[in-house]
Amino acid sequence: MKKPSLAARLSLLLSATVIVIFSLSGIALYHSLALQIGVRDDAALLNRIDQIRTLLRDEDAVTLIQQKPRLFANMLGNTESLLVLRFPGQPPLIVVNPGQRPLPAITPVAADQPLSLASVHHLAAEDGTPFISAAALTPTRDGSGQIEIVTGRLMSDRTQTLNSYRNQIVLTTALAALLVAAISVWLVRRGLIPLRRLAAQADAIDVRHLSQRMPDQAPAELQPLVAAFNQMLSRLESGYQQLSQVSADMAHDLRTPINTLMGQTEVALSQTRSIDDYQALLGSNYEELERLAKMIDNMLFLAKAEDASQAMDVQNIDLAVLGEKLQEYFDGMAEEQAMQLEMALHGELHADAHLLQRALANLIANALRYGDRHTTIRIFNHGTTLVVENRGPALSGEQQARIFDRFWRADPSRHQGCSGLGLSIVRSIMRLHQGSCEVHSEHGVNRFTLRFP
Repeated sequence: MKKPSLAARLSLLLSATVIVIFSLSGIALYHSLALQIGVRDDAALLNRIDQIRTLLRDEDAVTLIQQKPRLFANMLGNTESLLVLRFPGQPPLIVVNPGQRPLPAITPVAADQPLSLASVHHLAAEDGTPFISAAALTPTRDGSGQIEIVTGRLMSDRTQTLNSYRNQIVLTTALAALLVAAISVWLVRRGLIPLRRLAAQADAIDVRHLSQRMPDQAPAELQPLVAAFNQMLSRLESGYQQLSQVSADMAHDLRTPINTLMGQTEVALSQTRSIDDYQALLGSNYEELERLAKMIDNMLFLAKAEDASQAMDVQNIDLAVLGEKLQEYFDGMAEEQAMQLEMALHGELHADAHLLQRALANLIANALRYGDRHTTIRIFNHGTTLVVENRGPALSGEQQARIFDRFWRADPSRHQGCSGLGLSIVRSIMRLHQGSCEVHSEHGVNRFTLRFP
């Protein structure tokens, strides 16, 4: 199922927000208008009772009712009102009720009490129309007693006004929502133009154009995305270049032993050879195959080391014991190169014993291969920092920057028997330990440092 676009979702959210705001505003205005109209109608009803009270106090009530009955009908002003005048407990003196509506039973306000909005009773007519009524007592002029005034009115006009106002609110809200939806679609699409432009520029970047970068003129909200994307492109470009270089170097290093094997075998098969010749050929082939096997083993180790989930057997290692093992192993090689090993490791280190031994062995082998004859190789530590130091050809800044790269050698002649992976393995081992490795070359002294956390 296709997910809605960002423009569609933003437009829907804006439209929904407008509908909610308009609806809440309309409801608030509707209730405010209903309250104001209700107060106005209640006050008008009380004003009518007050007028009739004044009239009956100033005139002879019975005579006025008998002689001028239409006066009271005219005071009502419409057919939705009713009026009843009577002495309490007696038949009405006058009834003005054009709609013949039933008379509500309410308690009248005493003659000595003022009228208030609380005196108005809100009822419902038989057809459900709102109905208001009020009753009050007033003394007669001749002192014959108190007359009860009962008046009321249907609120049909108020209901129609409120219904019309409600319909207008609904219509206005619907039209506003449609208008906002249309405008928001246009605004959102226009606002997303930089994003579409960035997408088009990103789509143009492929393997042949990894050097391209996203422009920095993006809106502020997209700047973090552009910066992260450019950083990712830099990493991809660096990794791709490194992979291409590794592939080229690997092909070169594999081609040499394979060509040697093929050449020697082809020469041997060109004519019949003696058993000694075949044995010599097999011995030479075995050396080349051993070199290939070692190179493949190193490549497999590096591939596994890239996996951060590789399990390591981390433990406390006695560096003095480890130094004795390494010295015992490399003493013979050092004598062949007319060199000496000075082992000064002490204390403990929290690391993987096998990987640590392999890292130090690679550094020592590298020092024996490239160090000056009749010199001493020093292996020592300061706490969790291990150092392998030897004397030999100085390394330039560029060589120091690339010396831990795969298949890279400081010697342009590509020293035979060296795969160029030893120092890459050292770097991978240090990364597995969350540590670092570095080289420093100065005044004919090359120092390789391993820093463990």
